[in-house]
Amino acid sequence: MPYSPYSSAQAARERVAQRLKDLRADAGITGTELAVRCGWTHPKTSRLENARTPPTPDDIRRWCAACGAGDQAPDLIAQSRDAESQYVEWQRKVRSGLKRLQDSYVELYQATELFRIYSPALVPGLLQTEGYARALLSANAHLLDVPDDAEAAAAARLERSKIIHEPGHRFVMVIEEGVLYYQLGDFDAMAAQLGHLLTVGALPSVSLGIIPTATRERTLWPQELFHVYDDTLVSVELLSARVRVTQPSETGLYLKAFEELRSMAVYGADARALIARAIESLR
Repeated sequence: MPYSPYSSAQAARERVAQRLKDLRADAGITGTELAVRCGWTHPKTSRLENARTPPTPDDIRRWCAACGAGDQAPDLIAQSRDAESQYVEWQRKVRSGLKRLQDSYVELYQATELFRIYSPALVPGLLQTEGYARALLSANAHLLDVPDDAEAAAAARLERSKIIHEPGHRFVMVIEEGVLYYQLGDFDAMAAQLGHLLTVGALPSVSLGIIPTATRERTLWPQELFHVYDDTLVSVELLSARVRVTQPSETGLYLKAFEELRSMAVYGADARALIARAIESLR
């Protein structure tokens, strides 16, 4: 079966559904009987047991009470919330603005020693300048139809990015060469962003690789934007949602893909030459 970034989130939902199903089976009652005790229709029981509908905390409390297992409700509610956090729609995450989203990553960043980031179309957030970030975040707000607090969100992103200057963290980033030519913001914003890449790419804690467009016989095609935090968590950014991957077999696949992409990139003087060429093209 081909890999899908949705699979970890769906597997977590299915584990919750299986626990609910097991509780009903252990109680010796049918789906119809459980529906009557919970005060809903039998089709809802089926949807919950087959992970087609995520249960609310109230659904879980009723289910556990109907099965004589009320003491298991808190643990199941926590497990369900964790499952739902693995797939989060951007519109739901940023409905009150984008700044809060930037702030929500601070704790994870502080706890991570090794960052691996692959980006096919954008300068990674940790390397963005204020003008570039503001243009990007404003475009996101417009696309998602949420309040445009791009100025505050960009400031929060830059504050968060100061971690690249703190000891105890390493950053390995790989981008496609096309990232250097996808202009976000005006001429000055893009020129400042490319110039910043020349500076930040020289930091001891940062390894910035660029996969040239002219690379022949690629061993791996361009992938979706993803971040690997140490070896245990992968965050995949889709157009509509963020998917958190924690299943070892899947994080291993992303680590393998990252190494393939990293091996195709150029570094040091060769990477700086690509950036300088992009700066020259702005004129």
